[in-house]
Amino acid sequence: MVQEQLSAPGRDIKNRLVLDAMATVPRHEFVPETLRTFAYWDEPLPIGYGQTISQPFIVAFMTEQLNPKPTDRILEIGTGSGYQAAILSLRQTSRGRSPKAWIS
Repeated sequence: MVQEQLSAPGRDIKNRLVLDAMATVPRHEFVPETLRTFAYWDEPLPIGYGQTISQPFIVAFMTEQLNPKPTDRILEIGTGSGYQAAILSLRQTSRGRSPKAWIS
């Protein structure tokens, strides 16, 4: 997904931390089981209640544009599936806990 959809010519996501986060967070865990075969397609997917999980490129683009620093505090409200918040969490630290602690 990262090479084909995010860092490919014309897409040009270049921030290595963003690309690493996108490669690390298991997007399939944020979509309904019935749609998991489509989880890594570059398109939004329905998650219920009229909401969608954003396509991977949009999540990477927004994260790269935000360019959060490790010491920044981020409050995301109405995150839908939580996928964007999970991507951002890999860039942040909180009270000495590993930002990767949610991944099991």
